[in-house]
Amino acid sequence: MKEHPIRIVGFDPGLRRTGWGAIDVISNRLIFVGSGLITSDNNVDLATRLLQLHCGVMGVLEKYEPQEVSVEQTFVNKDAVATLKLGQARAISLLAPAQRGLPVSEYAPNAVKKTVVGVGHADKKQVQTMVKMLLPKATFDSEDAADALAIAICHAHQRGAKAYKIA
Repeated sequence: MKEHPIRIVGFDPGLRRTGWGAIDVISNRLIFVGSGLITSDNNVDLATRLLQLHCGVMGVLEKYEPQEVSVEQTFVNKDAVATLKLGQARAISLLAPAQRGLPVSEYAPNAVKKTVVGVGHADKKQVQTMVKMLLPKATFDSEDAADALAIAICHAHQRGAKAYKIA
Protein backbone atom coordinates (compact mmCIF):
# COMPACT_ATOMS: atom_id res chain seq x y z
CA MET A 1 0.00 0.00 0.00
CA LYS A 2 1.47 3.31 -1.10
CA GLU A 3 1.59 5.99 1.56
CA HIS A 4 0.37 9.42 0.49
CA PRO A 5 2.48 12.45 1.34
CA ILE A 6 1.36 15.01 3.90
CA ARG A 7 2.16 18.53 2.79
CA ILE A 8 3.15 20.96 5.53
CA VAL A 9 3.71 24.68 5.10
CA GLY A 10 5.64 26.48 7.81
CA PHE A 11 5.51 30.24 8.36
CA ASP A 12 8.06 32.46 10.08
CA PRO A 13 5.91 35.58 10.55
CA GLY A 14 7.13 39.14 10.39
CA LEU A 15 5.63 42.46 9.36
CA ARG A 16 8.36 43.28 6.84
CA ARG A 17 9.15 39.71 5.83
CA THR A 18 7.22 36.50 6.38
CA GLY A 19 9.19 33.42 5.43
CA TRP A 20 7.43 30.31 4.18
CA GLY A 21 8.57 26.77 3.52
CA ALA A 22 6.71 23.78 2.11
CA ILE A 23 7.68 20.14 2.62
CA ASP A 24 6.12 16.77 1.97
CA VAL A 25 6.31 14.05 4.61
CA ILE A 26 6.11 10.40 3.60
CA SER A 27 6.55 8.10 6.58
CA ASN A 28 9.80 9.43 8.08
CA ARG A 29 11.08 11.02 4.84
CA LEU A 30 11.12 14.80 4.38
CA ILE A 31 10.96 16.20 0.85
CA PHE A 32 11.59 19.84 -0.05
CA VAL A 33 8.76 21.40 -2.07
CA GLY A 34 9.42 25.14 -2.01
CA SER A 35 10.28 28.19 0.06
CA GLY A 36 10.22 31.93 -0.21
CA LEU A 37 9.43 35.29 1.26
CA ILE A 38 6.28 37.37 1.50
CA THR A 39 7.02 41.07 1.96
CA SER A 40 5.01 44.14 2.79
CA ASP A 41 5.66 47.72 1.71
CA ASN A 42 6.81 49.74 4.73
CA ASN A 43 5.77 52.97 2.94
CA VAL A 44 2.05 52.26 3.38
CA ASP A 45 -0.20 52.13 6.44
CA LEU A 46 -0.35 49.12 8.76
CA ALA A 47 -3.74 47.92 7.50
CA THR A 48 -2.47 47.83 3.91
CA ARG A 49 0.69 46.00 4.99
CA LEU A 50 -1.38 43.38 6.80
CA LEU A 51 -3.53 42.99 3.69
CA GLN A 52 -0.38 42.48 1.59
CA LEU A 53 0.77 39.75 3.98
CA HIS A 54 -2.69 38.13 3.95
CA CYS A 55 -2.75 38.04 0.15
CA GLY A 56 0.76 36.56 0.11
CA VAL A 57 -0.03 33.87 2.69
CA MET A 58 -3.25 32.96 0.88
CA GLY A 59 -1.28 32.75 -2.37
CA VAL A 60 1.17 30.26 -0.83
CA LEU A 61 -1.70 28.19 0.57
CA GLU A 62 -3.53 28.17 -2.76
CA LYS A 63 -0.42 27.23 -4.75
CA TYR A 64 0.94 24.51 -2.44
CA GLU A 65 -2.35 23.15 -1.00
CA PRO A 66 -1.00 21.92 2.36
CA GLN A 67 -2.90 19.59 4.66
CA GLU A 68 -1.28 21.16 7.75
CA VAL A 69 0.32 24.48 8.68
CA SER A 70 2.86 25.36 11.37
CA VAL A 71 3.65 28.85 12.65
CA GLU A 72 6.39 30.13 14.92
CA GLN A 73 5.16 31.70 18.15
CA THR A 74 6.02 35.30 18.93
CA PHE A 75 8.75 36.03 21.41
CA VAL A 76 8.21 39.13 23.51
CA ASN A 77 10.97 41.70 23.39
CA LYS A 78 11.47 45.00 25.18
CA ASP A 79 9.88 47.09 22.41
CA ALA A 80 6.15 46.73 23.06
CA VAL A 81 5.15 48.46 19.82
CA ALA A 82 7.35 46.13 17.73
CA THR A 83 6.00 43.09 19.60
CA LEU A 84 2.42 44.19 18.97
CA LYS A 85 3.08 44.68 15.24
CA LEU A 86 4.76 41.27 15.04
CA GLY A 87 1.73 39.76 16.78
CA GLN A 88 -0.57 41.34 14.21
CA ALA A 89 1.55 39.97 11.36
CA ARG A 90 1.61 36.55 13.04
CA ALA A 91 -2.17 36.62 13.26
CA ILE A 92 -2.27 36.65 9.44
CA SER A 93 -0.29 33.38 9.39
CA LEU A 94 -2.91 31.89 11.74
CA LEU A 95 -6.01 33.42 10.16
CA ALA A 96 -5.39 32.56 6.50
CA PRO A 97 -5.02 28.78 7.04
CA ALA A 98 -8.01 28.83 9.40
CA GLN A 99 -10.04 30.45 6.62
CA ARG A 100 -9.20 27.42 4.47
CA GLY A 101 -10.13 24.97 7.25
CA LEU A 102 -6.54 23.85 7.80
CA PRO A 103 -5.17 22.70 11.16
CA VAL A 104 -2.50 25.09 12.49
CA SER A 105 0.17 24.16 15.04
CA GLU A 106 2.33 26.70 16.85
CA TYR A 107 5.89 26.22 18.07
CA ALA A 108 8.17 28.33 20.25
CA PRO A 109 11.46 29.37 18.60
CA ASN A 110 13.49 27.30 21.10
CA ALA A 111 11.35 24.20 20.42
CA VAL A 112 11.99 24.57 16.68
CA LYS A 113 15.74 24.90 17.23
CA LYS A 114 15.84 21.96 19.66
CA THR A 115 13.91 19.74 17.26
CA VAL A 116 15.92 20.65 14.16
CA VAL A 117 19.40 21.31 15.58
CA GLY A 118 19.27 19.52 18.93
CA VAL A 119 20.01 22.71 20.87
CA GLY A 120 17.33 25.18 21.95
CA HIS A 121 19.61 28.20 21.61
CA ALA A 122 21.11 27.42 18.20
CA ASP A 123 22.04 30.35 15.99
CA LYS A 124 20.65 31.10 12.52
CA LYS A 125 23.65 29.52 10.76
CA GLN A 126 23.23 26.25 12.65
CA VAL A 127 19.53 26.15 11.73
CA GLN A 128 20.33 26.75 8.05
CA THR A 129 23.01 24.03 8.07
CA MET A 130 20.62 21.47 9.57
CA VAL A 131 17.82 22.42 7.19
CA LYS A 132 20.23 21.75 4.29
CA MET A 133 21.21 18.40 5.84
CA LEU A 134 17.61 17.32 6.40
CA LEU A 135 16.43 18.69 3.03
CA PRO A 136 19.43 18.36 0.67
CA LYS A 137 17.49 19.75 -2.31
CA ALA A 138 16.25 22.76 -0.35
CA THR A 139 16.90 26.22 -1.68
CA PHE A 140 16.21 29.33 0.32
CA ASP A 141 17.23 32.89 -0.34
CA SER A 142 16.74 34.29 3.15
CA GLU A 143 17.04 33.42 6.83
CA ASP A 144 13.27 33.79 7.08
CA ALA A 145 12.64 31.10 4.45
CA ALA A 146 15.16 28.77 6.14
CA ASP A 147 13.45 29.37 9.48
CA ALA A 148 10.07 28.61 7.91
CA LEU A 149 11.41 25.29 6.60
CA ALA A 150 12.73 24.55 10.11
CA ILE A 151 9.25 25.25 11.50
CA ALA A 152 7.73 22.82 8.98
CA ILE A 153 10.39 20.20 9.87
CA CYS A 154 9.65 20.70 13.57
CA HIS A 155 5.97 20.08 12.92
CA ALA A 156 6.75 16.97 10.85
CA HIS A 157 8.71 15.55 13.78
CA GLN A 158 6.18 16.58 16.40
CA ARG A 159 3.21 15.20 14.44
CA GLY A 160 5.16 11.94 14.04
CA ALA A 161 5.76 11.76 17.78
CA LYS A 162 2.06 12.40 18.43
CA ALA A 163 1.11 9.57 16.04
CA TYR A 164 3.05 7.08 18.19
CA LYS A 165 1.39 8.04 21.46
CA ILE A 166 -0.95 5.36 22.74
CA ALA A 167 -4.32 6.65 23.87
